[in-house]
Amino acid sequence: MSARPILFDATHTSHTSAQTGIQRVCRTFFNELCATGPVTPVCYDPHLIGWRPLRKDETAVLRDQSGGAGKSRGAKWTLRQKLTGAGARWLGRKPTLPEAAGLICPELFSAKVGARLPELLVRTAGPRVAIFYDAIALKFPELTPAGTVARFPAYLRELLVFDGIAAISEDSAVALRDYWKWLGVAAVPPVHAIPLAIDRSLTEPHAAPTSSDVPRILCVCTIEGRKNHLALLEACESLWAGGLKFELQLIGMPRPDTAGAALARIASLQQAGRPVIFPGAVPEAELHAAYRGCAFTVYPSIIEGFGMPVLESLQHGKPCICSGRGALGESAHGGGCVPLDTVDAATLAAAVRRLLEHPADLAALADAARARWLKSWPDYAAEFTGWMQSLHRRS
Repeated sequence: MSARPILFDATHTSHTSAQTGIQRVCRTFFNELCATGPVTPVCYDPHLIGWRPLRKDETAVLRDQSGGAGKSRGAKWTLRQKLTGAGARWLGRKPTLPEAAGLICPELFSAKVGARLPELLVRTAGPRVAIFYDAIALKFPELTPAGTVARFPAYLRELLVFDGIAAISEDSAVALRDYWKWLGVAAVPPVHAIPLAIDRSLTEPHAAPTSSDVPRILCVCTIEGRKNHLALLEACESLWAGGLKFELQLIGMPRPDTAGAALARIASLQQAGRPVIFPGAVPEAELHAAYRGCAFTVYPSIIEGFGMPVLESLQHGKPCICSGRGALGESAHGGGCVPLDTVDAATLAAAVRRLLEHPADLAALADAARARWLKSWPDYAAEFTGWMQSLHRRS
């Protein structure tokens, strides 16, 4: 890239301790980009009412990949940050952004940020690109928070101002192209699928399966409606009732707005004495320790834009039971997974029983998982910037 920096919009991630999928992508990708060339992280400051470079404390939050135990995915602005922004606005001292070689918007930005994008676009001489995660709000509105559903059509229109869109899977790329085609939009930016990567520095890439008298099954994902925890819990209950001995560990931030029933079921199973371990969200070190300590993982989600926990499971040499459809099917392809046509309770129970009762099958899947080549974040950054440099300014 040129000596001019790339602008990197981290409005949300620089103000939250949450480590959901999007935040993990933003933090890891930003740190990798910084190793390859000049990058200026920026945010839209609602108190300044304008764009500005991140301050040191905000950049530290953006860089921090050790967190993940935050109880809310919402942005938190400190009193000092609020007063600093408002003071600069009152005094007419708004910071200026550098002339940039390009712009990357890796977040699902808010309506307020989307409305002010033109101010950021004009600071960029080179290509302006956004990362697109999924169209779940369109496909499964009943499993999506109401605010996200209401916001989503406008967000998809706002993506039209970019010079290119990097979708995180082929499934997501097709969904976005199809939506714009359905709208009848003629001039659209190119949509290119660049699947995500795993961070090889966080753990042993070929961790051997651990032995235990009581095997532990791990499920890593936000507790929300579309993640389908209810089906997994019912599957496990049927197996426990049939005499199978195993533990179920659930790791993820709870979202009661779409997962109230699942959270209530977790509590009722725990009260009944079932071995359900639910610490909520945990720091990265604890997350990877959980992967190392499990026999295998289950990712019961109905639909995903990508499915990072599938690859993280394989990274640790642990087989994963997951859907074989859509983006999850893309991640499951290549070995080490048990891809399912459906992820209802009966099908999940049968797959879990197979791995618990047939150690040879589990061992073969673990061998296949350890044999998988998995893209690293340096690979992703090189692929992303190479694609970005190939784009032309659309306006």
